[in-house]
Amino acid sequence: MTDRAGAPVVVGVDGSPSALDAVRVAAREAVARHRPLRVVNAFLWPLLGTPLGPVSAALPDDGLRQEAGKLVGEAADEARKIDAELRVTGEVVDGGPVAVLLRESRNAALLVLGHRGLGGFAELLVGSAAVQLSARADCPVLVVRSEPRADGPVVVGVDGSALSGEAIGFAFAEAAQRGAELVAVHAWLYPSPVGPGDIVPLAYDPEKLRAEEERVLAEAVAGWADRYPEVRVRQKLVAASPARALVEESTDAQLTVVGAHGRGSLGGLLLGSVSHAVLHHSRSPLAIVRHHKDRVAA
Repeated sequence: MTDRAGAPVVVGVDGSPSALDAVRVAAREAVARHRPLRVVNAFLWPLLGTPLGPVSAALPDDGLRQEAGKLVGEAADEARKIDAELRVTGEVVDGGPVAVLLRESRNAALLVLGHRGLGGFAELLVGSAAVQLSARADCPVLVVRSEPRADGPVVVGVDGSALSGEAIGFAFAEAAQRGAELVAVHAWLYPSPVGPGDIVPLAYDPEKLRAEEERVLAEAVAGWADRYPEVRVRQKLVAASPARALVEESTDAQLTVVGAHGRGSLGGLLLGSVSHAVLHHSRSPLAIVRHHKDRVAA
């Protein structure tokens, strides 16, 4: 997880049930990290696609802004139900949801989103906006699906790249914080052609290939296991596509963690069909962690 001193956990709200689920999760994450919580609503008038409640269509900008402020206030109240001592601030911020949350991520420890929303955040997980945010946010992004389970392991996708190291480190820190087992999943498939002109070995030793993949997985977690000796680690090598492997493992998980960039099977996790599969089908909250050297200006 990020070590930004004093940085808040930020949650985007829009009045939807999904957003309130995200608020409750964000509040618990803030309490566990001993950080404040910041509640944000993106205000984009007159391009709002969904009314902010039972208000007149003729209501002027100030009226809609007031309604947006009420949403933020209600979300803050919901967060305080988790812990009355939690420091909570809220703000209605002008701009589109992706632009607003990218700016917020620059000074956040964690960005929390509901899986589905209304109004200002409706587009976040439909199409390219989710990929933009996950690939460009300057802090880890946690996507929430309803109320998560309190038990089960933390699952992390491993591909053996240096860039996936931060995701693995984040997963270890989360497992330590939660007192949970960590399941490190490395998905691989036997060599096969995927396009015209691809060259596949005429013969290969399946046992040697498997041994090599086992080595990749073991080396990827070894250093982190030394840093977090209290975390029980289970290494799982799966002969399957990465999306299928992670979605299946998420069934019993309290959290699934993936990196935004990497090598091999998990390399394109947040750049195409695999990312969409995990975002839409993961059965646990999904944390997406970018490598800090990949930060770009929003």
